[in-house]
Formats: sequence, structure tokens, C-alpha cells
Amino acid sequence: MDSGSTDDARPSRLFSVSGLAEARLPVLVAVPHAGRDYPDEILLNARVPQAVLERLEDRHVDMLAVGAAASGCATLVAHVARAWIDLNRAPSEIDPQMIVDAPRTAFAQPSAKVRGGLGLVPRRLADHGELWRKPWTRNSIATRVSSLHDPYHQALSEALASLRARFGCALLIDLHSMPPLRPEGPGPVARIVVGDRYGRSAGASLCDLAVRALGQGGFEVALNHPYAGGYVLERHGRPARNIHALQIEVDRSLYLDASLSGQGEGLNDVQEAVAMLARTLANDLLRDVGGQDIAIAAE
Repeated sequence: MDSGSTDDARPSRLFSVSGLAEARLPVLVAVPHAGRDYPDEILLNARVPQAVLERLEDRHVDMLAVGAAASGCATLVAHVARAWIDLNRAPSEIDPQMIVDAPRTAFAQPSAKVRGGLGLVPRRLADHGELWRKPWTRNSIATRVSSLHDPYHQALSEALASLRARFGCALLIDLHSMPPLRPEGPGPVARIVVGDRYGRSAGASLCDLAVRALGQGGFEVALNHPYAGGYVLERHGRPARNIHALQIEVDRSLYLDASLSGQGEGLNDVQEAVAMLARTLANDLLRDVGGQDIAIAAE
């Protein structure tokens, strides 16, 4: 969908929802950080080349949702670039130094992400420094929230509610990618990180199943470290209401080429791993809500 129709997969400057009406599984795969739409306004104010802004992207991670979509999952893919607005940050996570016409007291105490330059609107990147020639106006940020952030989260909430109403449960897989992690000790380095905000956004057994399933698929998996999940999970995960939310971070070297910019040889394997994860978790949820299985749900 774009912001106007609920099941239209045509690209827009906002986002697309696909497969919701015909979903065979109670799963929504959302991709908030793979957008490649850079409005003219952002490029005119950029202190750095567009290639640097693209480092903020979860590069081509939307490709990893293809197998899950073919398995019967709905998808929600944002098209707007993360450099313009970060859909996995709260509207309050704004660095006051980026706003030309607002006092510092206009915003809450900056979070660690904001202090690090990665708030609702990213401010700086390591090795490149400040991203913008001049601060943004308060109205510019407010417009991004009302026209992009709010509609995205409304669509996400409505999609999960639709799945729960139909199946009795819903699962959000919030799909991200990460740069390869550095070793922290003698053990293996995680290639996939599952986040559930330390048990707050999904049932414990479901999260444990996700870790086991990915591990049995041949991946080194970590739980909540170094990524436990952000605003998306905080806002939409409601396990007490049988709406679960997991963040999945995938090492980019698993599916991109050596430059971490184009399609790599491992793409098909990771696509199938995401699809397998969706099917496995959906089957578990459906059994819990009434003894269904995927074959029954698909009828």
C-alpha cells in the first residue's frame, strides 16, 4: 500500500503494504530502514555525498522478505530513506542541536542513540562527522512525523490488528541488517541477532524458538546483544494480547557482495532462512491459539 490504499504494492514516497488480504500466516514482515528515496531537500542540505547517507540504510534488506512473502506473510516496506526520518525512533528522540528554532527544553532528555547521532533524524556518522550544512526547522521535522512516521506506524498497527482478528494472533518480524560484528571473546561471532526487548515484546517461548530455529539453520545467533529492538517493538509488541514482535538483525555479509553494496551469493539462503523462521513461528502461534496448523490456516 501507499498511504492511501490498504493492499496496493505500488511504490510510493512512503511505504508499501503487500499481501495482507490474502495472508496465509499471521505474520507481518516490516522493513523500516531499507528505503532508498532521497528527497531533493535532504540532498541540498547534505554536507556529505549521497553515498555516505546511504550508509545509514539497511542495504537491500527488503530483498530478504521475498521468501516470507511467498510463504504467505504480509509485508510492510518503507521507501523513504532513513537519513530523512528513522521509523524505528520515537518522535521525541530529537537532537535539539539539529533544530534551528527550538530551545533545548523543547525535547526530552536525549537517549543514548540521540547522543550518538542516530535519533529520529540522524545527525552524524562515525568517520564522516556532521551530515547537514545547516540545522532543520522545527516545522520540517514535525512535517516528517505527521506525513511519514505517523502513517507508517498506523499502517503497521492496523496490519497487526487485522492479522490478529483473522488468526487470533499476530507476529511482527521487524527486519534489519547490521555490519559484521567484531569478536568480543573466544566464541563465535553472531551473524543474526534476535531482539525482544528483553522479553517485553514477545513471548519467551516464541523468542527461544526463533533462536533455536535459526541456529538449527546453520547460523550463529545472539539474543538481545548488541541489538535488543527499538521503538517499533516497544510500540507494537503486545504479547499479553497475542501480538508478538521480534527484531531480526542479519549480518550484511551473509547476503551482500564483498563491498556490502550489491546482491551476494548467500541471498537465496538468507531469504529461505527468513521464510523458514516465519513459518516455524507462525505454526507455533497457531497451535497455541486453537490447535490450527499452517495447512488449516491456508484454507
